[in-house]
Amino acid sequence: MAENRQPGWVTDHIRRYLASNGEDGHIWNDVPTLLLTTTGRRTGKPRTTPLIYSKAESLRDGDSYVVIASRGGARHHPSWYLNLVETPAVQVQVGAECFDATARTATTEEKQPLWDRMAAIWPAYNDYQAKTDRDIPVVILERV
Repeated sequence: MAENRQPGWVTDHIRRYLASNGEDGHIWNDVPTLLLTTTGRRTGKPRTTPLIYSKAESLRDGDSYVVIASRGGARHHPSWYLNLVETPAVQVQVGAECFDATARTATTEEKQPLWDRMAAIWPAYNDYQAKTDRDIPVVILERV
């Protein structure tokens, strides 16, 4: 998995996660994180981002993960989200486990319960949505 040009603390988080096979970095600020690697839509290069996640047992076979494309409530979607919209084939690392997945934006029917689950883990998601006019996407990562 490749590192991106991101803030230093994010790059450090990715480095520690990878170097320790997830032992250092899987839990960040008392919440679980995964590493999502997308294909850059302009460069074609792998781009890795650490994201807070939840398992999505209620979906299909129960082997899916949920992440939020919040970008802290910024006006524009995060690059990783734009990348996976263009190329939904992604790689995921959860702790020591690495696997291929297909990413998709949650449907209107799926979104609210998944949002509520994620906001229970990281309440700031509600603040992020309140400060932007953008509808923050909920993303489902389905193992292939």
